[in-house]
Amino acid sequence: MAAQAYLERYRQISALDQQKNDFIEELLQRVTTLENSFQQEKLDHERETRFNRDIQLHEMELMDQISRIKTIMDREPFVVLLLDGEGIIFKDEFLQLGEQGGRNAAKQLWTSLQGYVTANLSTITEPKIMTKIYLDVKGFTEACSRGGITLEASAIGEFIRGFNESTSFFEIVDVGTGKNKAHDKIKEAFKLYLYNCHCHQLFLGCASTEEYARFLEDVLVDGDFTGRVSLLEGLPFDKEFDTLKSTYRTTKFPDVFRSSKIAPTWTAPWKNSLPSRGLLTPSPTQQFQTPAPLSRTSTSTSMSGLGVPLSTAVANKLSPSETPDFQVVRPKVPSSTSPKAVERNKYGQRVDRLDFKSIPRDDLNRLKKLKLCNYHFLLGECPNEENCYHDHDRKLSRQELHILSAIARMTPCRFGLDCDDVECIYGHRCPQSEPGKKTCFRGETCRFEPVAHGIDTNIVKVTKI
Repeated sequence: MAAQAYLERYRQISALDQQKNDFIEELLQRVTTLENSFQQEKLDHERETRFNRDIQLHEMELMDQISRIKTIMDREPFVVLLLDGEGIIFKDEFLQLGEQGGRNAAKQLWTSLQGYVTANLSTITEPKIMTKIYLDVKGFTEACSRGGITLEASAIGEFIRGFNESTSFFEIVDVGTGKNKAHDKIKEAFKLYLYNCHCHQLFLGCASTEEYARFLEDVLVDGDFTGRVSLLEGLPFDKEFDTLKSTYRTTKFPDVFRSSKIAPTWTAPWKNSLPSRGLLTPSPTQQFQTPAPLSRTSTSTSMSGLGVPLSTAVANKLSPSETPDFQVVRPKVPSSTSPKAVERNKYGQRVDRLDFKSIPRDDLNRLKKLKLCNYHFLLGECPNEENCYHDHDRKLSRQELHILSAIARMTPCRFGLDCDDVECIYGHRCPQSEPGKKTCFRGETCRFEPVAHGIDTNIVKVTKI
């Protein structure tokens, strides 16, 4: 073999050795990399093991804290009932018994609430029951007087005392006079209890006003609290509450609260001072035979059939110490020169000319919420001008005065269909009843007597005053 061939073979073997050495170096580098990765993974694993162990210990501590907190939260569970005295009114039999009536009302209310909680809120175990009633006591007392509820002078105060003394967490709060006083207090108390973890259910009893409807709708915006809130219906809710009634749980306690408003049973405050209707106004038959020139603007007007001045008749009827001291209200606006009249149908029943169907429902509801003084706007002067808690300052258009007249007619007159007061602003027939129909859509809850339904509106008799 030539030297050149050996040299060529040597070069080939040298190249193979170099490749082998390169391969070995590559393997060593790979092993080093894997060992480093292994050590890192080992460190990470050990760190995660320690972390998991710490987390488990922390979780156990948190669970223990949660358990203790839950025990504290469940230790004093309570439900709270917030009531607005404008929409929730105790039944007459409780009010008339004074202090004992307050105790009876509190006992019956507690029983009704306990029964509702047991039946509908089974997850709450023996909760304390808290009741706060916000009421304009003075205005409520006057409403009872106007509504003909026979009460002793101190009956309402005694009722409140009996109610407050009956149970530790039952109280009636006098909010004083003024608009929305009860609403404002209930709104703040509602928000306080709504987010209180110890309060497991919040009952709200209120009037179906726009303020309450808007407030309850705003509560839903913040979160789903429908399970924590229940509505208590006393006086029937208006249509504005239909959606809310389908959203929140709603209940009634008919054994405790009235389902109808306290309707005034008089036509004007000065008439309460008069001894009896028979003395001051003739019967319907006499009225038609010999019209009586009786007028609210004069105390010396003679009465037909009696032949004596009004003041003399009253004085003869009563002893000197009992002679009534009543206020004569004179209209601010001069009356029309044309004679006024009371219109009646063929049965002698009074018929008021007013088409309720022609009045827009929205306008009617808007004016009702303004709480305008009927005496001030419709009669020209309010007998309680300085202390009246209704609005006297608003300027009304002719159409608004017409609507306000319709609103006043929604309150029944105490004399009903026999009323012969030409200036009477109250209702003598149910505005929701149609001629010939003996009832209206309100059924038994209607404030008007059954005889005030289905009235013939064809006018055949007119009594001029």
